[in-house]
Amino acid sequence: MDSPDESARRATSFGAAAPAYARHRPDYATAAIRWALGPVAAPGRPVRIADLGAGTGKLTAQLAAMESHGTGPEVVAIEPDPEMLAELRRHLPGVTAVAGRAEDIPLPDRSVDAVLAGQSAHWFDLDRAMPEVARVLAPGGVFAGLWNADDDRVDWVAGLHQASGRRNVVALSRYLASDDVDPFTSWLSSGGADVFGAVEEAAFEHAHARTADSLIETMRTHSMFLIMEPAEREAVLGRVREYLAATAQTASGEFLLPLCTLAIRLIRH
Repeated sequence: MDSPDESARRATSFGAAAPAYARHRPDYATAAIRWALGPVAAPGRPVRIADLGAGTGKLTAQLAAMESHGTGPEVVAIEPDPEMLAELRRHLPGVTAVAGRAEDIPLPDRSVDAVLAGQSAHWFDLDRAMPEVARVLAPGGVFAGLWNADDDRVDWVAGLHQASGRRNVVALSRYLASDDVDPFTSWLSSGGADVFGAVEEAAFEHAHARTADSLIETMRTHSMFLIMEPAEREAVLGRVREYLAATAQTASGEFLLPLCTLAIRLIRH
């Protein structure tokens, strides 16, 4: 487990890599997004969505492009890091994007139908963030967190994790064997059960088109690599590059990196 200082460094490390993050990070399985929004999708009315911890807008772009029953959603992206927010605004000039944090959401009470968080909810201070999420959600609204994990049930992906020393290459097996969503469950059991229903979980197969070079660049955008000493980082990535060059599935040209989009959702009473 990270120390509080290391966790804080990781949480605030992404701005330095904002352009690379926008270019190399994967999107999310469309089926996962539709599952997350299922409780609030209704014909004839646009769904009001806040993308919380929106980063450079990976999830925001998918949300803005979605239609439900012939109606597009109303999306507002909320991001605390100025470099990440600037990158989002550059790529998605037609989307409302504002500075803000999960612990102090700059939206009125009951103003959205859904709050989604892509690859970000694990950075939230849940004791402060979840009451804020509840505040801005309309009754019956949904909060959902989405995470992409490498599917290391595939042999060569498991080998990739071994080559990296399991340094922040997010593995599906580690999620399945861990209690990563326990903070949500704990928060609900200690006082949130009167606000939200039970935690629901689902998983959706996904994939990301990569080359050896672009996979290395993707790894450079992960927080553990961002805060690593340069010499150590290059040594680890050098071993990964050697593994990719020696592995039939990744040795030449483009390949698909198997992913799984993990999702949780809670419905507000």
